[in-house]
Amino acid sequence: IVGNNIPVFFIQDAILFPDLIHAVKPRGDNEIPQAATAHDSAWDFFSQQPSSLHTLLWAMAGHGIPRSFRHVDGFGVHTFRLVTDDGKTKLVKFHWKGLQGKASFVWEEAQQTAGKNADFMRQDLFESIEAGRFPEWELGVQIMEEEDQLRFGFDLLDPTKIVPEELVPVTILGKMQLNRNPMNYFAETEQVMFQPGHIVRGVDFTEDPLLQGRLFSYLDTQLNRHGGPNFEQLPINRPRAPIHNNNRDGAGQMFIPLNPNAYSPNTENKGSPKQANQTVGKGFFTAPERTASGKLQRTLSTTFEDNWTQPRLFWNSLVDAEKQFIVDAMRFETSNVKSSVVRNNVIIQLNRISNDLATRVAKAIGVEAPKPDDSFYHDNTTAHIGAFGQKLTKLDGLKVGLLASVDKPASIAQGAKLQSALSSAGVDVVVVAERMADDVDQTYSASDAVQFDAVVVADGAEGLFGAKSFTSQPTKGSGASTLYPAGRPLDILLDAFRFGKTVAALGKGSDALQSGQISSDRDGVYTGKDAGDAFAKDIKEGLRTFKFLDRFAVDQ
Repeated sequence: IVGNNIPVFFIQDAILFPDLIHAVKPRGDNEIPQAATAHDSAWDFFSQQPSSLHTLLWAMAGHGIPRSFRHVDGFGVHTFRLVTDDGKTKLVKFHWKGLQGKASFVWEEAQQTAGKNADFMRQDLFESIEAGRFPEWELGVQIMEEEDQLRFGFDLLDPTKIVPEELVPVTILGKMQLNRNPMNYFAETEQVMFQPGHIVRGVDFTEDPLLQGRLFSYLDTQLNRHGGPNFEQLPINRPRAPIHNNNRDGAGQMFIPLNPNAYSPNTENKGSPKQANQTVGKGFFTAPERTASGKLQRTLSTTFEDNWTQPRLFWNSLVDAEKQFIVDAMRFETSNVKSSVVRNNVIIQLNRISNDLATRVAKAIGVEAPKPDDSFYHDNTTAHIGAFGQKLTKLDGLKVGLLASVDKPASIAQGAKLQSALSSAGVDVVVVAERMADDVDQTYSASDAVQFDAVVVADGAEGLFGAKSFTSQPTKGSGASTLYPAGRPLDILLDAFRFGKTVAALGKGSDALQSGQISSDRDGVYTGKDAGDAFAKDIKEGLRTFKFLDRFAVDQ
């Protein structure tokens, strides 16, 4: 299966793949921007190809900037078939349900993370597995009858649509656990070859035109990427079951076949190998009663034409803060679009999803606010579709930064006590101080709020947060340190609060909250006398909430 962390895609037919890729690529004359869509050609395509709108909303929401690889769900995107031994079929959509819960960054937090540590996501996954905190996902399917293809008001073969779980619940089939890191990243990860045409007995394809194209394009990609056809012989790609076939020679051949009769049918080798089928060798077989007829046309089915109902369903289902994140992301993207024609076309499409969304984006990019178009609107919602507002089920691998001072050894010692209180939840405490010393994990010069899921100011470290810690104050005798950028401890605390994280203070460390004008009455702000179990309980509860959304301003 495709396995994206967004359940829909930009296009409905594989013939548009080259156009999509060309549109989002950098400009041909200057190769700007790299790996980004905040430019004219991308939004020109999006505004002219409304099938992209649903995926755009998911990407502009928290799903586009997850906290880690461990905190996402996965989706097959396409509708597949399941086929029983007696030929009965069902339509299914595959889901990977993360058992860690969903968690995402906010936009500026994601930008800072990418700048400070480009390997953040890979490092997080590696360290979690290395520590024995194995991430898990349940595999499930939504099961539907063949005759239900158009039952829900859209075509089940349309890869830009979801099936709300209120209509068809997910049936859990099993669980995947990532319990080992690669021994050699190139051999075991870089050389992996994914191919949606690789399916097991009992799984079959549908007539989804994007899926049909992917069956070709992924294989074609691997042929070019690996320089030949024998990539399936690499250890990481090799099937678990023994394979007997007529494949021979080619670049990168790793086997020495002993059968000189590499063809079927044959008599020279007693007819072997023979094509496996439904009855011989338990091979692949398609739905036996499936038929297809009609005129061959280069056109989309009329059942694929509604590109606005489901984006509105997504929009309606979000909490206000996540709606604001989408608005802000689209303001950022489209403010980089130079063409007024493209900006206007974007607002036209957004208005077919929500007049509220279109008006808020238009205000920021100099486009006249459109009038509502009620012919497109509905008030339907679906549950658990956002990236925010749901508590985490596991805290494994989350990090708490304890801001301490080497001049106050007792502040550093609080790290061990807090770690002891949080270790049962799988939470790591990172002790930060001015310089490396015993029990100090990293320095302020190498630290930022984006590295932590919660920040705690230690009792005794409050002196690092006063006015004299800034070089903007009189330098002579000011107490500003040259060991780290001016004001870095307070910056970490303020950014953590601004990014919606849990912030806390022990003892006199609460003076730091006052220096940052952070009220201890706010949700997700905690104080305690010591780093005992009661204080740790507050921290764990804050981490489960993950983002305190009341800290983010929402358009009025």
